[in-house]
Amino acid sequence: MTKSIKICHLYPDLLNLYGDLGNIKAMVKHLEASNIKCSVDNIVLGDRLDWKKYDIFFVGGGQDFEQEILSRELKETGNDECIKEAIEAGKTFLAICGGYQMLGRYYQTWDGKRLNYIGAIDFYTVGGKERKIGNYAFNVDKAGEIVGFENHSGRTYLGSKVEPLGTVISGNGNNGEDKTEGVHYKNVFGTYSHGPILPKNPLFNNLILNTALKTKYGDDAPVIKYTDEYEIKAHEYMENRLASGKQASNNF
Repeated sequence: MTKSIKICHLYPDLLNLYGDLGNIKAMVKHLEASNIKCSVDNIVLGDRLDWKKYDIFFVGGGQDFEQEILSRELKETGNDECIKEAIEAGKTFLAICGGYQMLGRYYQTWDGKRLNYIGAIDFYTVGGKERKIGNYAFNVDKAGEIVGFENHSGRTYLGSKVEPLGTVISGNGNNGEDKTEGVHYKNVFGTYSHGPILPKNPLFNNLILNTALKTKYGDDAPVIKYTDEYEIKAHEYMENRLASGKQASNNF
C-alpha cells in the first residue's frame, strides 16, 4: 500500500520571509523521491483549520506587523485552539522565526508592549533594539550540524518543561546568551533559521518527514534516507564558510 503525507502550509500570504517557501518544496521533493504521495494545502486569512486532515504543518517567518495581524486572526477564527490541539495530538510542525515565536506565550516589544500569542508551548520572546543577523550553525540530535541564516530582534527564553531544538555552534540562536536554538516540544521543531533551512540540511528534512511518517503509520512507517547532491554541496559550502570564520555575502 502506497504511503502518503498531507502538508498544511499555514498563512503563506503573510509568513514567507527569506524564501521559506523553499522548505515546502524540499519536503515535497524528498517525499516524492521516496515514492511517498504528498499534497499541500494553503490555509490563508479567513480559513478555518481542520487540523485532523494533516500530517505536517509548516509556519514560515514574518515581521512584527504580519504577526500582529495574524495574532488577531487566529483568535477570531479559533485556529489558535486548533493549533494547540494539533500539537498536543502529536502532529509534526516546522515553524520558522516569527512563526516559531507565535507558538509561544507572548512577545514583549523592547518598549514594553506585550502581544499575547498562541501559548501552545511554554516559552516567551522579548524584543531587543539590535537585531541578531548572520549565517549561523547549531547541532541537532539525529540530524547533526545545521546551517542557517538568522535575522531577528526577539530574544526567546524557553520554559522548564520544553527543550531547545539544538545547541549553538556559531551565531546567536534563541537569545545569544544560553547557547540554545529553537524549541523541540512533542513533534514541534521551531527554529530561527531562514535560508530556507531544509534545502541545505537534508538530514534535518528527513528527520521531520520521518517523524510525521512514524506518527501516522507507527511500525509500518517507511524510513526516508534521500539526499540530493546539491543539497549536500549547499550544506558543505556554508559549513566551511562558518568554520573559517567568514560570513557569506548572502543567505546562500
